Amino acid sequence: MSAKKHQSQQQNRTITSLGIILASLGLAYAPIPGLQQTVIIVSGSELQEPLKQLETQFEQENPNIKLELKFQGSQEIVNKFIDNQNDFTPTILIPANGEKLTELTNRYQTTNSDQPFYNQPLPIAKTMLVGIAWQERGKILFPDGRFNWNRVEKAMQASNWSGVGGAKDWGSFDFVTTNPTRSNSGQLTMSLWSQSKAGGNLSFSTFNNTAVESLFDLVKRSVYQPPRSTDILLEEFIAKGPNDADVATVYESIALHRWSQARKTQGKPYQIFYLNPTIETVSTAAIVRRDVNQGTANAAQKFLDFLTEKQQQEVFVQYGFRPANNSVDLKTVPNSPWNQNIPGAEVDVSVKKSSPPDTKIFGEIQRLWERAN
Repeated sequence: MSAKKHQSQQQNRTITSLGIILASLGLAYAPIPGLQQTVIIVSGSELQEPLKQLETQFEQENPNIKLELKFQGSQEIVNKFIDNQNDFTPTILIPANGEKLTELTNRYQTTNSDQPFYNQPLPIAKTMLVGIAWQERGKILFPDGRFNWNRVEKAMQASNWSGVGGAKDWGSFDFVTTNPTRSNSGQLTMSLWSQSKAGGNLSFSTFNNTAVESLFDLVKRSVYQPPRSTDILLEEFIAKGPNDADVATVYESIALHRWSQARKTQGKPYQIFYLNPTIETVSTAAIVRRDVNQGTANAAQKFLDFLTEKQQQEVFVQYGFRPANNSVDLKTVPNSPWNQNIPGAEVDVSVKKSSPPDTKIFGEIQRLWERAN
């Protein structure tokens, strides 16, 4: 055999061996037909951006699991699941607070004997309800730098800024909140406002107070077409700017994340005002049982475990959330909004933080809102 022919055979064998190795690697890392699991996540819109970022990373690390993200208002998540109104089969539900999952469980078990979820719900990220106002207007409405429900109510009653010490050319006073029949932040807003109006602790009897009923009438008349989600609300607040949107209640997370957008769009920033008391809300995830097999549930659990790891929790911090994993430091996370000198933002908030109201209170809030004139 000639030296050239022998060399050619060796090269062919080498190429064949490399081809087998590459094919093996391809099989190892490519999704195997028939074994890929699809996990459909239905989340509150406040988590939309961090989840989209983490979706790509998770799928790269887990090629046999495909994620589909859907976004609804937190109350919608509950209602649509209970009434089976989705045109897809949810695997994971992540409303803005865990109390919504308690409500879902209670409603589900009125007609079913089994549990709606595979495992105990898992905290994903935390935030709290805050107020925001364009800076010059916030100084007039809250001269001591503290959010005040009475001052907001008086401005709504006056209907214009001149009635509360603002400039005449500021025009009408425009407060914005989300729809309490569809969104968690709107429900939290009306619960805290009702508590302030009635005095004392929030209870079922609070909503039988005529002053609270009048408050619901005033807010519903004043807030034109309230958005269905907090993210939509803040996008509209920034786009409209002063004279069309002056003060709003939103989550701290989204207020921090969208602040730079407001400064760029309007040429001026808004300021954050911490409510006292406020309500801490924990985005909480649960894997549903209905029409979800064990294999898909296992894939879903892998995604939830991924979300609670430190590296992913830091992504939530970059989007303005406080971590569910207490080992994460807000100030040391790269690109943390708490390092950007956002007006009013605080790492250690001194206000009282309450848990979200129970499901009966949420029910009363929705009832009063629907009845309000």
